[in-house]
Formats: sequence, structure tokens, C-alpha cells
Amino acid sequence: MKAVWKGTVVAESNDTVVVEGNHYFPAAALKREYTLPSNTKTMCSWKGQASYLTLFVNGDANPDAVWFYPEPKEAAAQIKDRVAFWKGVQVVE
Repeated sequence: MKAVWKGTVVAESNDTVVVEGNHYFPAAALKREYTLPSNTKTMCSWKGQASYLTLFVNGDANPDAVWFYPEPKEAAAQIKDRVAFWKGVQVVE
């Protein structure tokens, strides 16, 4: 699977976990040169607190387009050390 934004592959892995229709990539598959930190946090009742990263590709920013759960609740243990995408990021085979 590949995560692509603005024609650039920002993550790639054959090892994704699908939760609620979202592919969670291993954190190591994320190309960190395309990310910037974000202070955004949200709470999910069963997964826990999510943190976010901003994508930055060719001078364009996509705020909070990457999310992850640093310490997921037990019910979501399978997404620990994984990242997912939204906000126009295409996940394709």
C-alpha cells in the first residue's frame, strides 16, 4: 500500500492494519522528511488520544493529515506504532 499526497509517496508498506476503513502503516514506513509537528490532539472513546502530523510536500502544507495513537487503549493495541492518513491523502495499492 502507498499513501500519496500531491503526487508524492509519503508512506509505503505491505504491512497495514485496517481499522474503521483506514489503513494504518507502520510508523517506520512514514517518510519523515515530509512531516512537520502538530500540537493537535483528539480523543476517541475506544482508541484513546490521537496525535497528528502535518504533511509538507513541495512547499504545500496539509495540516494534521497524519494521525497516530502514541498510547492506544487495549482495544486498539494493533495500531500502536502505526500512522494513518486523511485530508486528501490517497491510499492505493
